[in-house]
Amino acid sequence: MKRRDFLKAGAVGTAATTLAAPALAQDITEWTMVTAWPKNLPGPGVAAQTLADRITTLSGGRLVVKPFAAGEIVPGRGVFDAVSEGTAHLYHAVPAYWGSKSKGILLFGSQPFGLRAEEQVGWMVHGGGQALYDEMYGRFGIKPFLCGNSGPQWFGWFRDEINSVDDLKGMKYRTTGLASEMCAKIGMAVQAMSGPAMFQALQSGALDAGEFIGPWTDSALGYHQIAKNYYWPGIGEPSSAEECGVNADAWNALGDDLKGVVQTACASLYNDVWTEYETKHAAALKQLVENEGVMPKALPESIVMEMGKAAAEVIEDLRDDNDELVGRITESFVAYRDSVGAYMTYADNGQMNARAKVLGF
Repeated sequence: MKRRDFLKAGAVGTAATTLAAPALAQDITEWTMVTAWPKNLPGPGVAAQTLADRITTLSGGRLVVKPFAAGEIVPGRGVFDAVSEGTAHLYHAVPAYWGSKSKGILLFGSQPFGLRAEEQVGWMVHGGGQALYDEMYGRFGIKPFLCGNSGPQWFGWFRDEINSVDDLKGMKYRTTGLASEMCAKIGMAVQAMSGPAMFQALQSGALDAGEFIGPWTDSALGYHQIAKNYYWPGIGEPSSAEECGVNADAWNALGDDLKGVVQTACASLYNDVWTEYETKHAAALKQLVENEGVMPKALPESIVMEMGKAAAEVIEDLRDDNDELVGRITESFVAYRDSVGAYMTYADNGQMNARAKVLGF
């Protein structure tokens, strides 16, 4: 897919209006979905459309979800407020965008040196995370669900090689969520912006470097046209959960059967989205290296270690937050991370290390 095909969406948004009552005809309910993405953006834009289609299909057409790209009704970063205030029924985005609401929200999406995709959903389902997720978002009149994950992110696109933390100090760098706070602690000039805006900022020189998602989505946005040094691992986001947020009044108005449809559609999409990212990231990286001159480079160990110290400070800041709910969310996350992480030494990590010794990957 060419970059211009999905960047057309969202250039100019229409004025937001108060959410009208769902259209009812022959027991059909229509919901408006607003998203944080350009239409058909490989990865999240596709996932948003798939979620809308899956809810509609699983409901037998009784709950019809109509998705709108960023800018068509509200800007991408405005979808949380739109659903909270009743301008739309539900949104598709990532928790990493809502730190201005509460720092505790950020833990539900990604954490520096934190949970991988399977661990993130494990915390939600088996570690008490969903109850805390519901409690936090309930403050804003939203019922939240995880509905996908982009897997391990990259540290991003750099014009020049980086060899030490000193090379990063003062660097204008795009990232989001708790990764922003980690990077700021080592002196990076962190900036938040959309994926398409990041391309323009790199092109103009307003940014020195930045990360968005991974090879599949990043190649569609064209970052490799500007910067060839592609650094890994994305320690700021070992995974990044995608979410669906439903207006609480709209949610409460549903019968139990349709509530089950929405919940099942979100849960069933998590692995589908995650494994599609992993599969297409792998194919896209091969193409970027072989045909576009992209050079994947490992972050120097000295940078990883300094980032680790900064990440620990970020978690301590959350523990000291004045909001007791943020403290409870943080302690729940840390307990799950440490418990499952310790087991991974013998399980997934052990398997990956053994395979690498035999096969080289």
